[in-house]
Amino acid sequence: MMKVHHILIAAILEAAAAQASAQGMSMPAKPAAASAPAMPLVDGEVRKLDPAAGLVVLQHGDIPNLAMPGMTMGFDVADKKMLNGLKVGDKVRFQAEMIKGKATVTELKTVK
Repeated sequence: MMKVHHILIAAILEAAAAQASAQGMSMPAKPAAASAPAMPLVDGEVRKLDPAAGLVVLQHGDIPNLAMPGMTMGFDVADKKMLNGLKVGDKVRFQAEMIKGKATVTELKTVK
């Protein structure tokens, strides 16, 4: 009985490995990041800042790449230096991505 059990486990593992290998071969290669179109910058207005925590609250328009409608919400920033010189009321254009499950500003420019 024990021998049959080991053979059955080996067969299951072999089948799983073959399936994973077949799936890997059938998947198309991902395009290089350089060939991906640039994400559009979104208009926003700074409502609150917490530079020490790397957080900014923005009232913003639609964020197409996140399928997010316009609203006011808090974002992490990819680099706290982005917040240098920023103040509540500033008009900005920004780009956001989901990083580690959090909406994160990856590019931020003030609008003069």
